[in-house]
Amino acid sequence: MAASDETPMVQDLASTGFEEPPSRYLVHEQDRHGDLLAAGEMPEPIPLIDLSRLMDADEADKLRAALQTWGFFLATNHGIEDSLMDAMMSASREFFRQPSEEKQKCSNLVDGNGKHYQVEGYGSDKVVSEDHGLNWNDRLHLRVEPEDERNFAKWPSQPESFRDVLQEYASRTKKIRDLVLRSIAELLEIDEDYFVNQISNKASGFARFNYYPPCPRPDLVLGLRPHSDGGLLTILFNDDNVGGLQIQRDGRWYNVPTKPHTLLINLADCLEIMNNGIFRSPFHRVVTNVEKDRLSLAVFYAVDAETMLEPAPGLLDDKRPSRSHGLWEASAQSKSPSYKKHRQQPPTVWSSLM
Repeated sequence: MAASDETPMVQDLASTGFEEPPSRYLVHEQDRHGDLLAAGEMPEPIPLIDLSRLMDADEADKLRAALQTWGFFLATNHGIEDSLMDAMMSASREFFRQPSEEKQKCSNLVDGNGKHYQVEGYGSDKVVSEDHGLNWNDRLHLRVEPEDERNFAKWPSQPESFRDVLQEYASRTKKIRDLVLRSIAELLEIDEDYFVNQISNKASGFARFNYYPPCPRPDLVLGLRPHSDGGLLTILFNDDNVGGLQIQRDGRWYNVPTKPHTLLINLADCLEIMNNGIFRSPFHRVVTNVEKDRLSLAVFYAVDAETMLEPAPGLLDDKRPSRSHGLWEASAQSKSPSYKKHRQQPPTVWSSLM
């Protein structure tokens, strides 16, 4: 089930001017662990990696340190012009500012009654049970890879620039994906194409546009609940003006600062398994803001659905046994926190929220 009469779009809900969010959006007290907004500032500057200099030893060392410490980094000189990034963010904002009737043309409900949910399109994430806590965001989720499987019926026709801009943007992030994966392989001293070779022309890639309206109770409601990404690699384009992303390390939450025209790139669970846990997939969440809305664009890249996940050859020995406890099917990729909570004893099946 997704958005329906019982589950209104968050943007519409926020426009009513209520003072208390519906109970389905409230984070249970036992899960809050204090004030949701009580996160610390990062203890050291956020890792900033120049992607044009990854062949330099000093930049490679910075990348290694970032992945070992945080599992993510900010990328600069990434090959996407400021003008293209501005056009992508502008088109995204224009889409969410349209009347509901226009946005619903891209609905992720097949028949419009809330019973036939699909991943692609505009709406809410799938609700799996009555006690499923809801995130304070609306989203537009579109397949960008493989190119011949793009469902343009779900791509907005308004604004007119949206499709062309997204296609160009996705072509650039694909190049960044391969560059980063090759650099990670080199850091691990394995074949530089090992991770890239796990991605055939049928491997999936999705662009997810997240819109977070202002929320009157940011102390009780999360824009996106704690999770790790289930695929291979995530390339995130954050709103320059409004923060909200938080990363967890050693049980503490830290605010991730924004920096104009940079990309935040983080490892996902499948890549953590494939690198045998040397570099970790970070646990993260998004908090809400009482005054300002926020927009982000995440491009999720995965391995082939038939791939059996295991540590890469060369990353296993007597001193470094497998941390994944066997093989895992990539078709069971998950964005659920379950894997993160049970790293030493992973669940036998990963639920898929992609």
